[in-house]
Amino acid sequence: MFKKIAGYFRSLVSKLLNLHDAPHSLAGGVAIGMFMGFTPLFGLKTLLCIGAAYVLRCNPIAAVIAVSLHDVVTPFWPVLLEIEYGIGSRIVGFFDGVAHPVSVTDFHLHDLMKWTTFSTVGMPMLVGSIFLSAPAAAISYAIMLPVFKSRERKRLERQQGEGI
Repeated sequence: MFKKIAGYFRSLVSKLLNLHDAPHSLAGGVAIGMFMGFTPLFGLKTLLCIGAAYVLRCNPIAAVIAVSLHDVVTPFWPVLLEIEYGIGSRIVGFFDGVAHPVSVTDFHLHDLMKWTTFSTVGMPMLVGSIFLSAPAAAISYAIMLPVFKSRERKRLERQQGEGI
């Protein structure tokens, strides 16, 4: 089972590295995918990646692949969501003056089915996710831009070598 999962992620990385577009566009797509990957907007991440990539003129396929690669952290989601909620509840509580529960143990499963839960749980998680997703996006852009520039340079050298 582990080999299947590792093979899946290896194929995603291979697809990402074999995309042909401007290095900035590809690295921007990866950054968008990483940013959206940390948000607690389950079920909307892929659509938001595509939309953000078109608006920001980045590669939408790179964004979708990156958000799929972000699934590596799935086992850590409970910890990440609690961190996001903790950060967001302090920030939202500071601005609206309402004390939000400090721990996820302060609310119950039946509370998640109410629309009012968005203001007490969803909004703090969304705000807190920015503090994890923005650095992840910046770091992934900084790492991937030289990688894509190097691949582009090698591809151009190979094309020039074949043309001579």
